[in-house]
Amino acid sequence: MHKIEIENLTKYFGDKLVLDNIDLKVREHEVVCLIGASGSGKSTLLRCVNDLVPFDSGIVKINGLSIHSPEFPVRDLYKRVGIVFQAYNLFPTMTVLDNITLAPRKVHQIKKEESEAYAYELLALFGLECFANSYPEQLSGGQQQRVAIIRAMATRPEILLLDEVTAALDPELIGDVLSVIKSLKKQGMTMLIVTHEMGFARDVADRICFLDGGRILEEAPPAKLLSEPENPRTRQFLQRIIEAGRL
Repeated sequence: MHKIEIENLTKYFGDKLVLDNIDLKVREHEVVCLIGASGSGKSTLLRCVNDLVPFDSGIVKINGLSIHSPEFPVRDLYKRVGIVFQAYNLFPTMTVLDNITLAPRKVHQIKKEESEAYAYELLALFGLECFANSYPEQLSGGQQQRVAIIRAMATRPEILLLDEVTAALDPELIGDVLSVIKSLKKQGMTMLIVTHEMGFARDVADRICFLDGGRILEEAPPAKLLSEPENPRTRQFLQRIIEAGRL
């Protein structure tokens, strides 16, 4: 079963073509990583999946239903598809617990007791239960990013979109966040991940898609794409990654 189906997706920013007739399917429980140079369209594609960025043509389906179908209200979309950005976007004047329970309570009308009980369960799962009543500024960058992931999971999404969630972190904190994502994979979470961490993509992805100029030029399992890429542009990109010591 395909959780995400993207068909002929095209997106312009003004006169600039950002996504060029993208086709991509993600199966249930599958983890797909999107790689490519900055400006290749990776983050825009991610934002189109949950309609944060409107697209010009094409279709995005979740569980076989178009996200623009009258049968698929926006509230359901945001409940079923969680997204985490490289900027944590936590509310600084709210505690960790309040950040996590805000959407379940206010948007999805889940009772306070139920939303808080699940928040504590998630915090314990990721070793952060002692920070429930702390404020974001009292946490490290890695801890804040883990809270951002927990917040996205608080609505019990079926799909998690992760956009460069380690990009703003110090190198020593990256491992903490990547371990959380690996844990989610073991739990069977369907994920679409934009990353520059090639080692992580190799370890966690079922498939890797290489984007260039708004198109998916190549997709394959990690062992194949990272070791034996077929497209010359993919080979060029990976050679630069190797030279930079990132693979």
